[in-house]
Amino acid sequence: MFISTAFAQTAAPSGGGDMMSSLGSMLPLLLMFVVLYFIMIRPQMKRQKETRNMLAALAKGDEVATAGGVLGKIAEMGDQYLTLEIASGVQVTVQRSAVIQVLPKGTVK
Repeated sequence: MFISTAFAQTAAPSGGGDMMSSLGSMLPLLLMFVVLYFIMIRPQMKRQKETRNMLAALAKGDEVATAGGVLGKIAEMGDQYLTLEIASGVQVTVQRSAVIQVLPKGTVK
């Protein structure tokens, strides 16, 4: 009485253009992924590679800065830990991954 009768609609005929329309609708998504790769992912991978190479090239006597802001000269090296001499007779042990920068010689006195 209050509800009207609902009739089913006939299905639209499928044509050969469905493949092209689905490819056209995915094109913006693919384009965004390519732009995202070149703007964000690739530079981050490059920085990680540079950091990994810098940590592998550390040697005894190098002057470094840590993530905590400590400057020192490498006195001893291990696989995962470094001993930094931050003043004459004062040594601290830090993780190798805490080193963020190798300083030029003569920076730490």
